[in-house]
Order: sequence, then structure tokens, then C-alpha cells
Amino acid sequence: MNESAHAVTINPWMILPFGILLALIALGPVLFARWWQQHYPKAAIGLGAITLLYYLGGLHATTAIGHTVHEYVSFISLIGSLFIVAGGIHIHIDRKPSAGFNTLFLLVGSVIANILGTTGASMLLIRPWLRMNKSRIAPYHVVFFIFLVSNVGGCLTPIGDPPLFLGYLIGIPFFWVLENCWPIWLVGVGLLLMVFYVFDRRANSVNLKINKQNDTPGRASKVTGLGNLFFLALILGAIFVDKPLFMREGLMIAAAIGSYFTTAKSVHEANHFDFHPIKEVAILFVGIFATMMPALDWLQGNSGALAEAT
Repeated sequence: MNESAHAVTINPWMILPFGILLALIALGPVLFARWWQQHYPKAAIGLGAITLLYYLGGLHATTAIGHTVHEYVSFISLIGSLFIVAGGIHIHIDRKPSAGFNTLFLLVGSVIANILGTTGASMLLIRPWLRMNKSRIAPYHVVFFIFLVSNVGGCLTPIGDPPLFLGYLIGIPFFWVLENCWPIWLVGVGLLLMVFYVFDRRANSVNLKINKQNDTPGRASKVTGLGNLFFLALILGAIFVDKPLFMREGLMIAAAIGSYFTTAKSVHEANHFDFHPIKEVAILFVGIFATMMPALDWLQGNSGALAEAT
């Protein structure tokens, strides 16, 4: 991934900041949520700075840093633009929830995650999902939404999953994952949907009588902000633009700006849209991109030895 792996020897101890950051991201919100919410920018940027100082002062590997900066800008341009465009589309579904319809909704969300990315699809669908099930919402509704729409569902295209997009940037064909991994996606998503259906059917049978009196008719199902489909098409088209440098990212940012300023304020208000989620993603991935450089370079430099050992 980085040219420095061919010119210098990476100290394996420099992989430690990457491991620490991943552990903090996984455990911080659970074990010390208040501290993490206040100080995650310091943790991410601080650990990233350690790695950058090592590459600059110890390795003089400015080329490697340049590659990483380019990949980060491409990544955050894609994720951020899809997040903003998705935030400009509002979906209201006036339908009583059922195990069958909920399962279908999650299946559609898993497919959409490959087009809008898991972040964009989550932004678009989480509120209609919660509103639709508000009379009988349970923790498993959120958990399976995260499993399917925010994670597993997006693994068929580079758009859906950040590591796959990085692979696309370094030359892996765009449709390679779809062509080679769709059976795995089908099994994984299918099994999760089956388990969800069992949970939801059992819960609905228990809650149907309890919540029946709370089911009141609302306004008709409706999708607003469809003008953002133009900006979505612009972002998807930009993915295939690789020259000149940063043209891809410029088109994505232009689409995001166009979407934000042409979307009606009422749509953003209905979606409770703000920039905090994408800001958090941007800060955390600054640290991830920086600290993972030694891990990737060490693996690349020692891949031959590791292959022989296995």
C-alpha cells in the first residue's frame, strides 16, 4: 500500500498505537462513555501524531504519508457526501409493523447500503425504521438494523464498505467483490434476517394486543427530497473518475454542497440532520488512517515470510 515498506524496516512496536485506538473505539463508549465522548478527538489525533512523527522523523517517508492523505481525503469525501445527500431525503412509512414487512425493510436496507454506503443508508433509514416500530420498539430492532444496514449489508460494493473502497483506490476492480462474494453476502444477510424474523414474530404476537389500542392512522407514506437523487448519481459517477488528481473528490464535495443548499429546511428538520455523526467519523478515521500505516507496511514487507510460515 505504501512505498516505504520496500525501502525501510518497520518497527513492529509502532503497530501498537493502531491496536490501542481500535481498542478505545470498541470499549470506550461502553466502559467510560462520558470520558470518551469528551476526549476521543485527543485520543485519535494524539495516537495518529505518534505514527506521523515516526514516519517523518524516523523514516523520512513523506511519500507514504502523501499516499495516506490522498486515501483519507477520498474516503471522507465519499462517506461525507453520501451522508449529506442521504440526510436530504426523508422517508415516512405509514404502515403497521409486522415481522414480514420489517424483515423486507431490512433486506431492502441491506441492498441500499451498497449504493449509499452503510453510513448514508443508516442516515436515510434509521428514523423511518424507529417511527414505523415506535409502538413496539425493542433493543433487538436497533441491533439487527446495525448488523444488516450499518455493517454486513454494504459489503457487495466499494461504496458500501470503507476498506473495500480503499481496495478499489489501489486497483481492485470495482465489481470484484460483487462477482466473488455475493454467495457469502446472501448467506450472512439471509441468516440474520431469519433470526430477526423469529424474534420479531414472537415479539409481535406478544405485543399485538397490548399495543393495538395505540395504533392510530397517520399521514400517508411519502418520500421527500427526491431531487437529491441527481446529486447521488453525481457522486456514484465520480467514483469512476481517477484523473486528474482530486477530481473525484472535488465532484463529490460539489455534490454534497449542492445537496445541502438545495434541500428544503423542513426535510433536514424532519431528519434531525446535523454534522455531528460525520464529524466524529472524520476525526476517528484521521487517527485510524495514520496509525494503520505501520501495520499495513509491516504486513506488506513480511507477507512472504508469513506465507512460508503457514
